Amino acid sequence: MSEPPRATEPLTSALRAHVREGRITNLTTGVSVTFGRARTTIGADPRADVVVEDASMSRLHCEVRIVDGAAFVRDLGSKNGTLVDRVPVLDAPLRDGAVLTLGRTELRFDLGARQVEIPLSARTQFGALRGASVPMRAAFALLEAAAATATTVLLQGESGTGKELAAEALHLEGPRRDGPFVVVDCGAVPANLLEDELFGHEAGAFTGATATRIGAFEAAHGGTVFLDEIGELALELQPKLLRVLERREIQRVGGVTRIPVDVRIVAATNRDLKAEVNARRFRTDLYFRLAVLVITLPPLRERTGDIPALVEAILDGLGDRTSPMAQALASGELVPELLRHAWPGNVRELRNYVEACVVRQERAAAALVPASEPTIDITQPLRAVRDRWVRHVERRYLEALLRAHGNNVSAAARAAGLDRVHLHRLLKATGLR
Repeated sequence: MSEPPRATEPLTSALRAHVREGRITNLTTGVSVTFGRARTTIGADPRADVVVEDASMSRLHCEVRIVDGAAFVRDLGSKNGTLVDRVPVLDAPLRDGAVLTLGRTELRFDLGARQVEIPLSARTQFGALRGASVPMRAAFALLEAAAATATTVLLQGESGTGKELAAEALHLEGPRRDGPFVVVDCGAVPANLLEDELFGHEAGAFTGATATRIGAFEAAHGGTVFLDEIGELALELQPKLLRVLERREIQRVGGVTRIPVDVRIVAATNRDLKAEVNARRFRTDLYFRLAVLVITLPPLRERTGDIPALVEAILDGLGDRTSPMAQALASGELVPELLRHAWPGNVRELRNYVEACVVRQERAAAALVPASEPTIDITQPLRAVRDRWVRHVERRYLEALLRAHGNNVSAAARAAGLDRVHLHRLLKATGLR
């Protein structure tokens, strides 16, 4: 397998990407809006990409996306739904000339003839992220631009796509690289402890608070705070985070003094925050404060061409190039089987799989097929075989659970009768988080 291009070297081929222009026309007013981006939000909020003044519409009503010249519309959990040619839809293709009914408003969608070029990075690596595919190089272009500024960034993407790696790379490639990089997982910390984790507390603020403790924002002064799983942030804490974004100051639990903080904020979520806004589980003003620059990391199934280079990088990290399984992986022998797998856990799942192959020194390709089951090996102890089946069933259950609840960990935990923190631990242990 040839060595992938280095991060600082441009690709030899002049790879370009384009998105077809779209146009929305209000059939009542006759006003048209033309857009040339992959995703466009339509809603009543003044900060939507296409603003429609209609009290019966939701703030962020629906999203139009254009992929490979084809258009699709997705309802964002709106209060009155989205209709295409009078048919209610959740996510559906859009034909040229289709009529969208949103609230009391009818909009005609048209695909334009003009192709708008999408900026692509010449790099195939950004920090620890790897990829030469168009979706990754488009993400790298946005990450490069963001790294040079102190702009607040919202990273979107499924679990395992590398959002934390992207946040760390933003920090290390930016002007705050010499400052601290502090990570807070808003989904893994119980809600009653998260405020203390973020803002700290004064001595005597509550039972057991014998000394003053600084929180993440003070600890990251001069650097970056990475707020992972921001969609899990409780409503009562959202105004306090908004204050940090607007005024760059915090107030410790039990304190009265407002303390200035100099931090850059990068947030990440695998949830659809626009839908959370419509459901009133996430504040609109906080969403737009976080979404100054939105960068979406693509799932592995949309960039399978990157799998060989990712396997190479994982093997480099393991430091094993001589064992039979490492050589089989590096030679590309297993690539056809790797490409057939959907990788619901994305790059994290791929890394866990490669590590398991190298550690066990056995070909575990059968485990890649979602419907496959562990084999019964009577040469192994009963406990080992039983544990393998338990892990298999547990992973399949968790995958189905997450799919059924749109990757919403809180909803999945309630349905499974589990504590949210415990479910987070299970997802981490199985490579799904």
